[in-house]
Amino acid sequence: MSNKFKSVETKYYEERQELFDGLQRLDRRAFMRVAGVSAGIVAGMGLVTPASFQLVQVAEAQGSTDKPKFSFAYISDTHLYERKLNDRFIRSILKAVDDVNALNPQPDFVLFGGDLAQLGQASELKLGAEILKSVKAPVKMMVGEHDWFLDMGELWRELFGPPNYSFDHKGVHFVVLNSILEKDFWTEKGLKPMERMKIVAGLDNGLQSRFEVGAEQRAWMQQDLAKVDKKTPVIVFSHSPLYKYYKPWNFWTDDADEVQALLKPFEKVTVIHGHTHQLLTNRIGNIHFHGMLSTAWPWPYAPEGLPTFTTQMNRADPFSQFDGCGDGRMDVLEAGLVNKLYNLWERNPITVRASYLASNGQKDAPPRPKLPSY
Repeated sequence: MSNKFKSVETKYYEERQELFDGLQRLDRRAFMRVAGVSAGIVAGMGLVTPASFQLVQVAEAQGSTDKPKFSFAYISDTHLYERKLNDRFIRSILKAVDDVNALNPQPDFVLFGGDLAQLGQASELKLGAEILKSVKAPVKMMVGEHDWFLDMGELWRELFGPPNYSFDHKGVHFVVLNSILEKDFWTEKGLKPMERMKIVAGLDNGLQSRFEVGAEQRAWMQQDLAKVDKKTPVIVFSHSPLYKYYKPWNFWTDDADEVQALLKPFEKVTVIHGHTHQLLTNRIGNIHFHGMLSTAWPWPYAPEGLPTFTTQMNRADPFSQFDGCGDGRMDVLEAGLVNKLYNLWERNPITVRASYLASNGQKDAPPRPKLPSY
């Protein structure tokens, strides 16, 4: 297969060992920079993270025309391996936990955006569950495909409960979806669980289908939303984007149109999704969409399908563990929409304001990158 047509995840697996080999050749000073010997390594030891995450809160408060009603933070796409295989991603999730624990005031809750594990193994999921216990605020869990397709969510349910649920908080209705379901491609082929898991983890493998919420879950969602007043703000958490971005990489939800139709009657709707590991912004009708950063690695943007509202990130430094990664915060405004903060590690944080999307990009545009995207 030509490298041109490989997915970013396939390229990542192929180049990963080259990066680790390069780390072994670095001198001590360079290695400390790459390894991120900072707050992430000493998470839980009482040290304070860099101040950028906090300072943005002050700047927003000074410049905002719509005051936040409440805030929640997020950590997403940690892709944990067993400790003995790779502790790099462990250091990254610890850095994110340290970030959100240092927020003052604390967020009302923390969303985990899916892909806690890399291959859905018990050792990976239990390690993640153990680390997330150190988050001060309540944690709301959302499942990703890397957590699901080894045992079809059996351990996830045991550790974290149902993969789809809803709750109300301070006048906002939240819906958490399992958006990474796929049509059965494994039974007829007699695939073993780990074979199935690795096919889904590869994203560009032609054997699998595209992600979907599915008819059963859409029916559940319809019943859930039927009880909600149409003027109530609705925020949906999904791992895959609830629109059709780029099908070859599975940056896609096959029944996104049907899910959007369920949300169309509501005046103010925001969808927060993981999976794409990048700053990603979209608007379709009444629905605002925001992607989440990964703590593990950033993806490049797809060659087509990128929403026009997206301010693209600069290309990440391949010799920096943290560049292009991060965590973030959502400020839910009194008006019911969301300001989305991307806390980009080793870069200036970026806020995508609700007013930017509400004005179709005419007001409060995020700062454009000065360097090439990727």
